[in-house]
Amino acid sequence: MSFETSPEKDRLFSRLSTIPGINPMPSVGDWILIKVDNPSDLARKINRRIEPGTMKVPRGVDGAVRIRVGEPRDNERLFQTLREVTQIQRGLN
Repeated sequence: MSFETSPEKDRLFSRLSTIPGINPMPSVGDWILIKVDNPSDLARKINRRIEPGTMKVPRGVDGAVRIRVGEPRDNERLFQTLREVTQIQRGLN
């Protein structure tokens, strides 16, 4: 098992850290675990806007969602959508 991260994963992790209420956690593989409030609600909204399965709520991890690191274009779309959805949730639209 490799614990190295890809430049794209590092980039996405860093960008996610800039969104208030989104707290990415060190993660293995091509996934990023993110601590959030209301994970089921957030995952439902993201999956409706992008596609089912984009964001998952892992079993046994309270208050978290996980995302797969993909191609830069896909990651940027996810980042923008996540930022928009969290702004709406915070009432900043």
